[in-house]
Amino acid sequence: MKQLSIAVLPGDGIGPEVMDSALQVLQAVGTRIDRQFVTQHHPAGAQNYVDTGESLPESTLAACRAADAILFGAMGLPHVRGADGTEIIPQLDIRFALDLYAGVRPVRTWPGLPVPLSDPRATAIDLVLVRENTEGLFYARGRGVVEADAVYDTQKISRAGTTRIVDFALKLAEDRAKLGKPGKVTNVDKANVFASMAFWRQIFEERAKLHPSVQTENAYVDAMALNLVLKPWQYDVLVTENMFGDILSDLIASLVGGMGMAPSGDIGDHHGLFQPAHGTAPDIAGQGIANPTAMILSAAMMLDWLAIRQQDDALAVGARTIENAVQAAFVSQSVRPREFGGTSGTADITRAVLERL
Repeated sequence: MKQLSIAVLPGDGIGPEVMDSALQVLQAVGTRIDRQFVTQHHPAGAQNYVDTGESLPESTLAACRAADAILFGAMGLPHVRGADGTEIIPQLDIRFALDLYAGVRPVRTWPGLPVPLSDPRATAIDLVLVRENTEGLFYARGRGVVEADAVYDTQKISRAGTTRIVDFALKLAEDRAKLGKPGKVTNVDKANVFASMAFWRQIFEERAKLHPSVQTENAYVDAMALNLVLKPWQYDVLVTENMFGDILSDLIASLVGGMGMAPSGDIGDHHGLFQPAHGTAPDIAGQGIANPTAMILSAAMMLDWLAIRQQDDALAVGARTIENAVQAAFVSQSVRPREFGGTSGTADITRAVLERL
C-alpha cells in the first residue's frame, strides 16, 4: 500500500474538532483507494504562543517542508496579540516560509442545502477565487513604518509575483474548461486608482495572450463586490491581489451558505497546505456544533493536488469519493448544518459523510 506523509496542524478554537472529522474521512477513503495516509500532529497557533512563546516552532515548519502535504485546521485567537497589536496568525508565516503563493478558494452550491440568494440561477454558483498570497498589501506585515501620528503599510506588486499567479489562474481555467466549465478568468484590481494595480493589469493582459483559449475580462474590485452578489453565477475563475482576495473570498463563501462550506488551498511550486477558509470560532469551540464540511472538502482538495504531484489517479478518485459523499449526505436531508437552520453537529455531519463513502 502506497504511503503519503501528511503534516497535521490542528491549531486553535474549532480547528482540532474539524480536523478530527477530516482525518476520519481521509483514513476511510485511504482504505478504499489502497493508499495509506501517515499523519503526524505538530504544534502551532495562538494558544501554543501563549503556552511556549512560539506560534510556529521551527520543528513544525521543518515537518511541513518534509511532508507530502499539509492539513491545517484554523489558527489565531482574538485576544492573543503581538506587541504591535496584530493577532498571532502563523498561517501567514507558513505561506511566506514555503512560498505558497496561490490561495485557491473554490465555492459551489450544494444540492440539499438552501441557497442564500433568491434568484434561481444561484443554484449554479461554481467559481474559484485565486488570491496572490505573498505580495500585495500583506507584504507590509511586519514592515510597517510607524511614526508618531501615522503608520505606513506599503503594497508590493512585482512582475515575477504577478506573472506566476496570473499564469496559475489561466491554467486553472484551461483545466476547468476540460471539465465543461466556462474556462474564463476575470481579473480583479483597482487599476483606475493605483499605479501598482495598473501594472498588475498590464501583466495580466500580457499573460492572457499566451492562453488564447481562455476568455478573459477585467473588473474593478468595488464593482466586483457588487456583481458577486447580483450575478455570481456568471463567474468562473477570479484572480486578484492578496488583500482584495482576502475580502472577496469571505464574500463568495456567504453566497453558498457561509465559511463552513468553504475549503481552500495555499499552493506553491513545491508545497501545498489545505485548510478551511473559516477562522477558529472560539465562541463555539468545544461545543461539538462546528460544521466540518470545509475541512473535509479541504482534504479532498489535498488529494487532487497530490494526484497531480504523485501522478496517481487513485488519489483523484479519493477526492471525488469525498465530494460525492458530502453531496449525498446533504441530498439525503439526514443532516443540515446549524448555519442553514439545522441542528446537526460536527459528529453528525462526519458520520453522515462516512456512511456514504
